[in-house]
Amino acid sequence: LYGGLQQVENLIDEYYEAESLDPSRLPIISDRIKELVIKENLYKDLGITNPKDITNFETLILNSLDGYLCELKEAQIRDGLHIFGQCPQGTQLRDLIIAIARIPNRYSIGITRTIAKQWGLDIDPLTDDFSTPLSAPLRLCERLKSCHIIGDVVELLEIEAAHLVEQIIAGKTTENWISDKLLPSLEKTSEEITNLLRGLDGKYVPSGASGAPTRGRPEVLPTGKNFYAVDIRAIPTETAWDIGRKAAETLIETYTQEHGEYPKTLALSVWGTATMRTGGDDLAEALALLGVKPVWDGVARRVIDFEILPLAVVGRPRVDVTLRISGFFRDAFPNLITLFDQAVKAVSVLNEPADQNPLADMVRQETEQWTQQGLSLDVAQERSQYRVFGSQPGAYGAGLQGLMASQNWQNDQDLAQAYTNWSAYAYSSGQETGTKNVEAFEQRLKQMQIVLHNQDNREHDLLDSDDYYQFQGGLTAAVRSLQGKNPQTYFGDNSNTLQPKIRQLSSEIARVYRSRVVNPKWIAGVMRHGYKGAFEMAATVDFLFAYDATAQCVEDYMYQGVFEAYLEDTTVREFIHNKNPWALRDIAERLLEANQRGLWQDVTRQTLENLRNLVHQAEATIEEK
Repeated sequence: LYGGLQQVENLIDEYYEAESLDPSRLPIISDRIKELVIKENLYKDLGITNPKDITNFETLILNSLDGYLCELKEAQIRDGLHIFGQCPQGTQLRDLIIAIARIPNRYSIGITRTIAKQWGLDIDPLTDDFSTPLSAPLRLCERLKSCHIIGDVVELLEIEAAHLVEQIIAGKTTENWISDKLLPSLEKTSEEITNLLRGLDGKYVPSGASGAPTRGRPEVLPTGKNFYAVDIRAIPTETAWDIGRKAAETLIETYTQEHGEYPKTLALSVWGTATMRTGGDDLAEALALLGVKPVWDGVARRVIDFEILPLAVVGRPRVDVTLRISGFFRDAFPNLITLFDQAVKAVSVLNEPADQNPLADMVRQETEQWTQQGLSLDVAQERSQYRVFGSQPGAYGAGLQGLMASQNWQNDQDLAQAYTNWSAYAYSSGQETGTKNVEAFEQRLKQMQIVLHNQDNREHDLLDSDDYYQFQGGLTAAVRSLQGKNPQTYFGDNSNTLQPKIRQLSSEIARVYRSRVVNPKWIAGVMRHGYKGAFEMAATVDFLFAYDATAQCVEDYMYQGVFEAYLEDTTVREFIHNKNPWALRDIAERLLEANQRGLWQDVTRQTLENLRNLVHQAEATIEEK
């Protein structure tokens, strides 16, 4: 932790200490904690509306805040950029090994789980809630005398894991899968250059599996291979079905807790790259929400059909799911488009109550609507059943990157129109290519309650790429333009396959902001890379702004924090100015644009003047080059 977050953690430790040594100090310490929670805007992260009026301080602030800080400390962020052909060294190598070894795989139950088992602790560091107070038996454990919640225990396990990995790297501990398999694979990173040159020379490049090593797939290492993907006929895999089903259950539970009713409609972005890495988690979740299960054959375990689960088995109403697929998914997985479309059509003709099958109810209503407008029954029914949309054949993306880069938009309608024009191509099992149908697409958007995007690993985050804001943000803006309000926007964290998590998009943005965007560790890491490091900082600001413009999910304090961390800090500002003045200009201009568009309102005139001066300084430097 850093800055105000570190101060809050220190005060929490002081509070726990005073509980046993000097209880008279507790009111003073709790008041100081509340002050910092307000100053650092942490109450917004915790969903507390009035932090000054907290009746149950220990439950609402202490445990939740302590657990949240533990999650931020354990968040996986990059320490600099990968250099082609170079294996990380020192603490970077240690942290990389821990990130890969943390999740269970074919060799291990996970490094922190193993340590917890060796210590005789009855906890699961991968699935237990960090904010849960320790049970009485755990409080009696000598190793845990300084711990108060599960998150504190996980921190100790991570420290011990770091010590063990350092011993392995130094060659002092051997005969385990990390020393025998993982470390040697990482040390072969130089093969990236060797095999690239072999390929350019027309020679054989060894093949290998693909996937995310931090998601229980260490066997994809070493890198530098001619990697292969998946058998598309086996998607979704049975493992992906288990994960997707869990994710669907978590989503339903979260929504019902927040809204007091079951969701009826949901839009999910599905990408081809994620589908290859996971074996189809996203599609499996969509099928599970529909109440449909894939059917695999006996030997090859390929998907040969689907089974419509009875409502009694589903245990809840079905959800009307619409997919917004990427161009790569469209090209690589036509069989999955067919599978999902056929499942939609089968569910849409079931004779079930409207409140239990909103898909069938909507299809009946829209079929009648389209026939009244002059369409034949077959065409009307097909149009009402469209649930897979994407860009036109041969096109990729969602159409917003150009608008954001050129600043060539005025309001929600401009963003929505660009997204809709790019995304309104319907794909179904009865068509070889997509058919543009804006009316059908907008009909889906008018009914949409939830916009969901999942991430399958933490090797990057949603402020690392323009695709996240283009797909989820663009979809959100399109829904908002038709409904006059934002849909419920969720971020699905499926990086831990044992426990998929669902968060509000604004909560995930806050986590990324605090754990990476303004984290001095991340900033110092990218500063080792000169021009490219400054570019990464500017890109992060661009994506933060664009997510806010499309999904309205960024708080004012985040813009202020970016200004202070990147531009007000003399060392960082001079680094950007010297290494990449274009990045300095872009960051300052983007922050000014955020203010001009009403996204960043709580800002002083002096700050805006400083930003304008920085733009002028950067432009002067650029002209001299």
